Amino acid sequence: MKKIDVCLSPDLIHLYDLSSVAVVVVDIFRATSCMVTAFASGAAEIVPVEEVELCQQYGAKGYLTAAERNGVTPAGFDFDNSPFSYQVEKVKGAKICVTTTNGTVAIRRSSSAPAVYVGAFLNISRVADALKAWNGNALVVCAGWKGKPNLEDTLFAGALIDALTGEYEVADDAALMAWKQYNLASNDLLTAVKNSSHVNRLLGLGIEKDIAFCLEFDRYSVLPRLEGDALRLV
Repeated sequence: MKKIDVCLSPDLIHLYDLSSVAVVVVDIFRATSCMVTAFASGAAEIVPVEEVELCQQYGAKGYLTAAERNGVTPAGFDFDNSPFSYQVEKVKGAKICVTTTNGTVAIRRSSSAPAVYVGAFLNISRVADALKAWNGNALVVCAGWKGKPNLEDTLFAGALIDALTGEYEVADDAALMAWKQYNLASNDLLTAVKNSSHVNRLLGLGIEKDIAFCLEFDRYSVLPRLEGDALRLV
């Protein structure tokens, strides 16, 4: 049977062999949730980059731009890091360059894998279907927070593993921990994450509605995949 594992932080990715696995990158609060929402709103492509300056250079080429550092958007960008900011008309057909504290770092560090998908609770069934069709093992790369694991990304990994029961078996303890944690929390994810460090950060910014939105299952039927330097819809 195929195996699925979980990398709890991009800083641990060197411990995993990416040469033949399908990678799912997740940053629930909020980068990958934003990306999924942007594609559902009609975005043509999203270029994830690690540096603010590089994102600005894409802006000079005509891309719309989005940036986040420590939960806050620097001045001069078209979008912040809220999924609601992508639910606007100008997203349709747009090319967007995005840089965030954690999510875009995780995508770039996963880019050597033969398949890299962007996952969120918002599109989890599409992600699960892609892995069911993948002829090999899989790895969920959690964006975490500045190198540390976080609860919400780990819960997504567990939820994905749960959706793949019978298709994949857990490869190691990180995957097993994620799965068990999700099983404990699955009846009420909002309550499960309420005391997490990232939720407390977001609440401090006054964006409670983002938290509930990003925990919705299957709001969208889109699946972004990395093709070269850009994410596009499968």
